[in-house]
Amino acid sequence: MNYKITVFGAKDTTYEIIEYIENNLEKIDLIVTIDEAVLENSNVAGFKSLKTLAQKYHIDIFETKDYTMQDDASRSFFENNEFELGISMGWQRLIPEYILESYKYGIFGFHGSCGYLPYGRGRSPMNWSVINGDSRFIMNLFQYDKAADSPNVFDNIMFEINDFDTIRTLQYKNLLCAKDLISRLLKAYKNNAIMIKTETHDFDFWYKKRGAKDGKIDFRLKTREIYNLVRGVTKPFPGAFAYVNEEKVTIWNAVPFDQLLDFSRYCPGEVVDIFDGKPVIRTIDGSLLINEYESIVELMQGSILK
Repeated sequence: MNYKITVFGAKDTTYEIIEYIENNLEKIDLIVTIDEAVLENSNVAGFKSLKTLAQKYHIDIFETKDYTMQDDASRSFFENNEFELGISMGWQRLIPEYILESYKYGIFGFHGSCGYLPYGRGRSPMNWSVINGDSRFIMNLFQYDKAADSPNVFDNIMFEINDFDTIRTLQYKNLLCAKDLISRLLKAYKNNAIMIKTETHDFDFWYKKRGAKDGKIDFRLKTREIYNLVRGVTKPFPGAFAYVNEEKVTIWNAVPFDQLLDFSRYCPGEVVDIFDGKPVIRTIDGSLLINEYESIVELMQGSILK
């Protein structure tokens, strides 16, 4: 079978991109995704099944049971079919070299940071950008090779990270840019004019892998740092958290409250007061208002988050 356009992914963002391509650009021939059994051993934030979408648009679908795609079933599929162009959106693993080599025009995916590739290679770049307090994000559509996030750039778009963004609103901005960049790529593909820029004056910088445990709040940090962590790992990610005694409290939404009110009689992490069911927490340099949290315990005045 000859597949001209393939989309790789396993998330709600993949779903959105498939809808966009099918309704506005080109016919997709193949979806490559993960079997739901993979979720037992792999955390995929924002996972969404693509089966119904494949049925809706009559797209062939291959569901790998090995996220690394080094298993026999994956090898057999990619070695016994022909492929032209791949687009990766919401695929959280490296794609093996044997698959990359099977695509005539290559496989393209997205990566970015506040700087230009190869700066910002690695894991969770948008989460890190919010957590680090960056004010911009450069979204690259680049051609995959056997290394991670190589500067094989087809095109890029820069967007703002403002004080009101969360990781979810950045995903919205990311999708807007992705749609534009994919439109450019498919136009170049149809005209047999895909050009790749590999020249760069920038240097390597790698983001470290993040896991659910990295959302733990350290109340020795300043208000802005805690705020950035909360908005950087909120839904669809596992969230920022602390403990009241032994009970976990996941904080989904919190904003800086006040820097000048004297809360020195409270310790950092302590609930100063509660308004409309929303706790105010003292921090080192001010306070936070918790707009949304999740726990089996109710936060009360005097509760101490650690």
